[in-house]
Amino acid sequence: MGDPGERRVVWVELAIVFAVTLGLSGLSSLVSLLDALLRPVSLGQQTVAINVSQADVGVLDLLKQLLGVVRLVAWGALGLYLLYRAGMKPRSVGLDGEKKGRDALGGVGLALLIGVPGLGFYLVSHALGINLAVAPSTIGDTWWRPGALTLLAAGNAWAEEVLVVGYFITRLRQLGLRENSSLLSAAVLRGSYHLYQGFGGFVGNVVMGLVFGRVWQRTNRLWPLVIAHTLLDFVAFVGYSLLRGKVSWLP
Repeated sequence: MGDPGERRVVWVELAIVFAVTLGLSGLSSLVSLLDALLRPVSLGQQTVAINVSQADVGVLDLLKQLLGVVRLVAWGALGLYLLYRAGMKPRSVGLDGEKKGRDALGGVGLALLIGVPGLGFYLVSHALGINLAVAPSTIGDTWWRPGALTLLAAGNAWAEEVLVVGYFITRLRQLGLRENSSLLSAAVLRGSYHLYQGFGGFVGNVVMGLVFGRVWQRTNRLWPLVIAHTLLDFVAFVGYSLLRGKVSWLP
């Protein structure tokens, strides 16, 4: 993309997209971290929740959770739409159904590669006092909680992997950035909107971003990333809601 006018348009597009999606979440997370650092207690003595009740009435709470899922799906769809308008179909970033079995196995493998060390890193970070205790869900024990948390896990995975990997790295490529620079930029962006969890959350997600981004750069398959991320969030959201208060090793 050599035309300066076209380059400016893409930079403006990137600014707008992330100003209303995950970039704004990154700035909000930074403010949340600063607020936590200024409190009279250490990060390790504080708790932050990811999925919380949105209304006192159960059915209204469910509706608001589902609206959150719709927002996440729309964020990912926005990235795909803008790529499509630029002449790139979903298959160009690896969102087609040609390799279902391989994509599924790759997703499970990635989830195991990231999940087990990630949990250990979180526990160590919390023990060192550089990370808040993260409660993946504080939604009450309702009949719809498992289903809603599963949809939220899938929505998070879809929005993040499509926007931060498929869309963002592709646009940076078109702007002429090298693969390593694009990869690092995407990984730092991923880490930024997890700053509310503490320094451990930031570093852990930067590492996840480096691994996920490199896998996509080498395979051009986005489904394994979406599947892996869904599995990771499902285990965190649903697993925590089932184990909360029943095991001693969870902060």
